[in-house]
Amino acid sequence: MKNGRKNGRVWLSLLVSMLLVFSMGGALAADTVFTVGVLQFVEHPALDAATEFFVKALADGGLVDGENLRITVLNPSADFGSMDLMAGKLVDDGNMLLLGVATPAVQALASKTDTIPILGVAVTDYVGAGLIVSNEAPGINVSGTTDMNPIDLQMDLLLALVPEAQVVGIAYAANEDNSRIQADIAVAEAEKRGLSVIVKTISAVGEVQMTIESMMGDIDVLYVPTDNMLAAAMQVVTGVTDAHGVPVIVGEANMCKSGGLATVGLNYERLGYQTGLMALRVLLEGANPAEMPIESQTDAELSINLTAAQLLGITIPQEMLDAAILFE
Repeated sequence: MKNGRKNGRVWLSLLVSMLLVFSMGGALAADTVFTVGVLQFVEHPALDAATEFFVKALADGGLVDGENLRITVLNPSADFGSMDLMAGKLVDDGNMLLLGVATPAVQALASKTDTIPILGVAVTDYVGAGLIVSNEAPGINVSGTTDMNPIDLQMDLLLALVPEAQVVGIAYAANEDNSRIQADIAVAEAEKRGLSVIVKTISAVGEVQMTIESMMGDIDVLYVPTDNMLAAAMQVVTGVTDAHGVPVIVGEANMCKSGGLATVGLNYERLGYQTGLMALRVLLEGANPAEMPIESQTDAELSINLTAAQLLGITIPQEMLDAAILFE
């Protein structure tokens, strides 16, 4: 179930951009076929939504898969060896544009070509991940959208829902730069609020349950950033935390839908669509990613899992319920 108001201003601005791009695409030769290669790091709802709405933006702009567009989507299921091979294949296939879905995917593509335009989506920090020179002027063949979340607001939410918390656990995948960056910020924000922090890193999916179990008894609440490995294993995470009565504040709404208690986060459908509009500018206008600033969202959404709240015995203030997207 979903409630709450959607911010129409974001969609309006995206629609205006789409209409401008579409008008320019009308002059294309009827036999032009564009090729796009997509490398999605792993399958979970947030990344799936980003990819789906990227493709939707292309279709809304006049580039329809199977007609004047050929899209190849590859998913290595978070296996770095397979991802390297898939990135090489997408480059060798001569695609006109490449999309990396999540930081490791963009890094893999960027390691294979410095000429084919690359866009990223669900990337937290392009500069910190060593992908570009600056957000304002990338300087190389990479640009895209960032999913840097309002971690300060997420920590405020944590204390609002779990005011008695003294020790916060933070878990993330050791091999994801995006997660490390968020975890470092979360540590600073938690300590700024007088909270103690225990940080655990995970190297493989098989370690998720054991690592989360190892934190139980030592923490009052768990924080999980927009980490791809843990997002794909949220039911494993909450299976442990629910049994111990530990709330989980998460980095994005789909992780909340999958069992996390709450978040203030970004909308990955909008993020994917926004990236698709950037792709249209590259394909139809010849825009150069090196000169395209990294784009972001300014409106975060409050999401709450009512089932998790009830299970944990947490009462949600009515003003939060009125403003939130609710899952149950």
